[in-house]
Amino acid sequence: MSNPSPSALGATRVRYSILGMLCLLAMITYLDRAVNGNAQDDMMKAVGRPVEDFYIVLIAFQLAYALFEIPTGWMGDKYGPRSTLLRIVLWWSLFIGLTGFAGMYIPAFGAVLIGFTVLVVLQFFFGMGEAGAFPNITKSLYHWFPAAQRGTAQGAIWLSARFMGGLTPMIWVILTELLGFKWNEVLWLFAGIAGLWCIMFYFWFTNSPEEHSWTNQQERELINAGQTAESHSGVPWGKLLRSRNLLFVCLMYMVTNFNWYFLMYYMPKALRSQFPGMRETDGGKVLLGLISGTPLLIGMVGCMLGGLLTDRYVRRTGDRKWGRRIFAMIGYGMAGVCYLMSSFLLGNFWAFAICIMLVGFFNDLIMGSAWATCQDIGRRYAAIVSGCMNMVGNLGAALGLFVTGRILKYYKGIGDETAGLVTLFTLYAIIYGVGVLLWLKIDASKPIDPDSH
Repeated sequence: MSNPSPSALGATRVRYSILGMLCLLAMITYLDRAVNGNAQDDMMKAVGRPVEDFYIVLIAFQLAYALFEIPTGWMGDKYGPRSTLLRIVLWWSLFIGLTGFAGMYIPAFGAVLIGFTVLVVLQFFFGMGEAGAFPNITKSLYHWFPAAQRGTAQGAIWLSARFMGGLTPMIWVILTELLGFKWNEVLWLFAGIAGLWCIMFYFWFTNSPEEHSWTNQQERELINAGQTAESHSGVPWGKLLRSRNLLFVCLMYMVTNFNWYFLMYYMPKALRSQFPGMRETDGGKVLLGLISGTPLLIGMVGCMLGGLLTDRYVRRTGDRKWGRRIFAMIGYGMAGVCYLMSSFLLGNFWAFAICIMLVGFFNDLIMGSAWATCQDIGRRYAAIVSGCMNMVGNLGAALGLFVTGRILKYYKGIGDETAGLVTLFTLYAIIYGVGVLLWLKIDASKPIDPDSH
């Protein structure tokens, strides 16, 4: 990740296996979440509702995901990420599995046990489970990586998340269209994968290097240089609530989530409706699935590059404020430009696909900076700070899903889905412009609690 210093000579590398395990978790998180964008037709058919109403299901997930970010971030700060992550992954695996029973007729009850309302409730509980995954990953990285490598580590986490989110549409097509799996069987398979991860995590992960029997003294000293990784229980809520820095971080992340979830939840359906001829062959179906996820796959390059660039700038200049700020501003500005270009290219499959891929890349260029900023300003309260950012950001996602769903439903009702996409892309571009301005108000060099380490 960076050239080792002399003090790092002889240090073990357990931290990289910890990072690998957390990257796997990020992948599973997006595997289980991105499946909604592909299974929505089957789910809504099973519960007897039009697919245009699926945005209500998505909003239920996002609201729960937002509301439980701070509680699970607090749990990570108080009890440690190990026990917290185990709880939340097992919880969401349960509700992913239960979602697979949507629309299933139970003779003993003489009715469908899981209808639309129950499906919405299950997705709310699923969102509760996924909430806190990334704040607690951030907390883990704070304890397991030296400050100069945290942006890069965050980039690796988001690279992994985007990678699996991007592959999910193609995996879905292969499992359901080519291998003949039913939609609910795929959900049960994904829930089982998360359960296997929990077993591996239980036996290998620890909250800190000091607790891990495989780390040596050199690695512990390398990681802990300049920080104090001690346990604590008090959270400076007053300072958090009064922090303008945190306020602008949260508003900034609303921009990301308001605009980005179109790529994960609506891209597969948008491509199918805009280019229906592609579904006439198995090869065309697989290509549509691949292109549907490509913005996330290209986005993973943005995640990694953004993390590397921000850390490199900070190391070379010592300027943490602009080191976190400049690449995020470039990312937001260019993502807005690419969305605008996409609105003019809806009749050209490859030109449209390339522009949307670039939206994914430039949006994700900000991820390393955003999450490293939470570590910079949060320090030992990194989980609760990143939980605040992700909570407000996901309220933005819920708002974005509501607006997106209503706009698409309206334009489908008047028979002009293309105009709906043009309206959305123009709106997204304007919001990215607001995001550029918000980054000018964020200063990663100013911790919320200067006395914490």
